[in-house]
Amino acid sequence: VGDMDVENARLFYQAKVRTEGVEGQVFLEMWCHFPGKGEFFSRDLQTPLTGTTGWTTEETFFLLRKGENPDNVRLNLVIDGKGTAWIDDIHLLKDPLQ
Repeated sequence: VGDMDVENARLFYQAKVRTEGVEGQVFLEMWCHFPGKGEFFSRDLQTPLTGTTGWTTEETFFLLRKGENPDNVRLNLVIDGKGTAWIDDIHLLKDPLQ
């Protein structure tokens, strides 16, 4: 991806997710790669989806301080258990830190 110019910001993925017959949990997971430091992740474990749900807006975020600028960011939809999940309307957004 290259220089993303997202340091000193709250970087977040936002996506619509729906589930069917999930026995376990479904949640978003964001991975950020930092040159020379490796990969780090964040997970949205506060509101995991389970069972059967309609389309809901889910988010996961990563706080980036000054000087923290990943060269690659990726999203995973984690299905921890059995069932089906769909994902749509994916956005990678940023808000400056105050």
